[in-house]
This record gives sequence, C-alpha cells and structure tokens, in this order.
Amino acid sequence: MKFSCLTIFPEIFDCFFNMSIAKRAIDAKAFSMQVYNIRDYTIDKHKRTDDYPFGGGAGMIMTAQPIFDCFSDVENNQVGEKINIYMSPKGKILDTKTAKDLAEYDYINILCGHYEGVDQRVIDSLIDEEVSVGDYILTGGELPALVLIDTVMRFIKGVLGNEVSSEDESFSNGLLEYPQYTRPAEFRGLSVPEVLLSGHHENIEIWKRQMSILETFKKRPELLKSAKLSEDDIKFLNLIKAQK
Repeated sequence: MKFSCLTIFPEIFDCFFNMSIAKRAIDAKAFSMQVYNIRDYTIDKHKRTDDYPFGGGAGMIMTAQPIFDCFSDVENNQVGEKINIYMSPKGKILDTKTAKDLAEYDYINILCGHYEGVDQRVIDSLIDEEVSVGDYILTGGELPALVLIDTVMRFIKGVLGNEVSSEDESFSNGLLEYPQYTRPAEFRGLSVPEVLLSGHHENIEIWKRQMSILETFKKRPELLKSAKLSEDDIKFLNLIKAQK
C-alpha cells in the first residue's frame, strides 16, 4: 500500500509520519508514504496555484494546471488498484466500512484542497471519490487527509502490534467500544468492575458485549438500528430501555 498526498503545505505531514505507529509501520514497510508539493508543478512564474473564480464569488480557487501535472507525476508507474480521493465537505462521510474498503487498494492518492476549493475540471477528470470527515468546514484538506490515512492504515496488515485491535474498537461491529480499565484495581475510591478481575473469560466477554450495547444506547442510539444484535443482545437492550 502506498499513500500519496498532493498539497501546497507538505510540511504539515512531517510530524505525523515521523512519530508513533505511522513511523513504525513505514519503517517496517507495512505501507509507504510520499508527499507532493503542488507548487512545484505550476507554470506560473510567481508559483501561484490559485486564481479568482469565473462568475465572481468570495475567495480563490485552486487552478487546474498544477494539479493535473502533479497527478500525472503521482500516477506514473503506479501498477495495481488505485483510487484518487479529494478531501471535500461535499464528499461521502468517512466511516469504518469506507476505511476497510480503501485498505484493499494498492495506491491511495489524496488531493488536499485549499481556499474555496479546486477547479471543477480536476474533480470531473481526475477524482474517483470525494470524502468528508464531517459536516464542518476546515481551512484545508491536510488534516482530513491525515484522518483518512490514520483510520485506513489501521486495517493494513502489519501496522498494529495486535492484529485484532482494529476488530475490537468502536464502530468495528456497529457498536461503540466497552469501557476499559488498567492497574491499579482501585484508585481514589474508584474500583474496576469485579467481573474484569474474576478471570472468568465467558463472563468477561458477556460484560464487554453488554457494556458496548449500553454505551451505544447512551451516546449513539442511532447506531443500534443497523447493528447486528443477537437474541441475548436484544433482551439486554430491552432491559436497558425498560429501566430508562
């Protein structure tokens, strides 16, 4: 898997890919990363990558020429399954399923917009998917691109130390994750639930499942409509609702 990011602010990516899980995964060759500076591809003598929009309007628009030429360089010699993504508030919302699907590609090329967006001809000609990280506006596409990379890379084999970690987190099974605790067993009068100290694995798994359902019911009840629930899950959910 290779990520390529097209941006006018390449420095934003330096910290992320030189720290923690991302750096270890790159060093282990679980995936690779390359950042392209769109300014390097502009033919404008002042290195501008934006201009005024036709028809008027506030702000500036990123011009097509440097983005087209940058993509040409990015895609050169890419052999395999690739997808070109534009981080945009108009795109589909990034979720776990999307992240898992994207992790199957050999190449993910991400365009980071700025100003008031990019020339529509870029989107029409080069972009396969527009993706949003939420219903809000940011000053550029770099932070959303990092969010996308962070969530996708967790589904790439060899990135996480514990290969089951990505299967045991919030949203992985349609529910929020259960509460977790670590040592000491008692801290400032607050105790870890007894079941977690019991060593009874079956009871612990039942508790985790029930707490996931409870957390989801309290914080994101809409997720329960599409979650896969067993008969025991439904009984527990009905008990919660009756006690509300």
